[in-house]
Amino acid sequence: MQYRSKVACIFLLGFFIDCINIFMSAIAFPAISTLFQLSQMEVTWIANSYILGLCLIIPLSTELTKQLGIRHALLLSTATFALASFMVGSADSFSSLLAWRFLQGFSGGLIIPIGQALTFNLYQGNDRLKISTLIMMTALIAPALSPMFGGWIIDISSWRWIFYSHIPLTLCLLLCIFLWLKPEQQSLSQPTDYLGIFLVSTALTSLLISLTLIGQSTFLLYSIFALIVTCFISMAYVYHAKRHDSPIIKLDLLKNTQLKVSIWVYLAVPGICTGVNILSIFLLQQVLQLTAAQTGSFMLLYALMAFTAMLLVRFYYQKISAKTFFYAAIIIHNLGILMLVWVAINPSILCISVAYLAMGFGGGLAANTAQSTALLDFPKQLMPQASVIWNINRQISFSLGSALLLMLFSILQQLSIHQAYAFIFILAALIGSLPLLILHQLRT
Repeated sequence: MQYRSKVACIFLLGFFIDCINIFMSAIAFPAISTLFQLSQMEVTWIANSYILGLCLIIPLSTELTKQLGIRHALLLSTATFALASFMVGSADSFSSLLAWRFLQGFSGGLIIPIGQALTFNLYQGNDRLKISTLIMMTALIAPALSPMFGGWIIDISSWRWIFYSHIPLTLCLLLCIFLWLKPEQQSLSQPTDYLGIFLVSTALTSLLISLTLIGQSTFLLYSIFALIVTCFISMAYVYHAKRHDSPIIKLDLLKNTQLKVSIWVYLAVPGICTGVNILSIFLLQQVLQLTAAQTGSFMLLYALMAFTAMLLVRFYYQKISAKTFFYAAIIIHNLGILMLVWVAINPSILCISVAYLAMGFGGGLAANTAQSTALLDFPKQLMPQASVIWNINRQISFSLGSALLLMLFSILQQLSIHQAYAFIFILAALIGSLPLLILHQLRT
């Protein structure tokens, strides 16, 4: 096997583990909320604590690899992730579960930006489009299979085994890194941006805290304060980045139209879809009384159409413009969300199936096109920085989508449960349509 293929396998396996941590754990939310007597808004801490860890480590990835070397950094983080996964499954309180989930994200987050940068540097031109297809295939397999298998695990045993099940894959990844990845020391020529690291980490932390608290009325003032802190620190980092020779995140890369538009599409489609998925899990299990396995099985329909969309992008990306793909993806995805409105009012298996088929095709088309477009024209020297921006956006998208929709859903609690779900899905479709306003910026 060629060295670049080994590096790609390491990245794809790490990416797969990251995806199942997000999507498989979601199917366990109702069981965890029952055990610890949590509200739907409190449940978002389970996902957001993991994403917070990811977001904090991603900006530090380039600096850690400078100090430790890529191989040693990945070995340390993967081993710690395996330990954290075991401890999450063994948690006997909500607070300890959140602490270990944070360590899970913090320890496992290095593989995403480092692995993607290494892989994309080894795959240039059309080969980069091919590896993007494999990345999206991984991103489809994980959310398709993990909820169904997670549902089976919960139905026959306990939600704890969802987290225990990650350990064998993590140990396999650890072995691959040890055997395949060559020792490689990053250049230390550029000075470390310690102030930038502090500002970015603080801003991301306060943002995720704000997003998690904003739907809980008892913590509204704390949420507003955290949001204000986020804005001030973000402005401070913008000021700092303009004056630093090598900032931890190069914001001028956002001037790249392809990256900028791809970020907005990812926020509006996969991001909103994450929130819709969490709400639909509660709708199907707690309102419509479907089992966890039955709920998870609908993701197979999602994956079927997402895989079809992925093949469409794979073979026609050079012939059909990214703009056209984005328009089609956003419209079809939002039609699927609107079908869930009918499910909330007059539920039927057919309507649920059609909704997931449409969301799968639209979501797969949007995510694959965005992944193929965002980093397409960055040179090797800028790829690590561009990868950091793209992966922070990816994690923030998942958190922002779920936090925003759950916050809006909490406001609708005065309505009947069926009306509340119907209105939230309408709002989700409207929010998901916003990128249509900026797609004209793409030349093709």
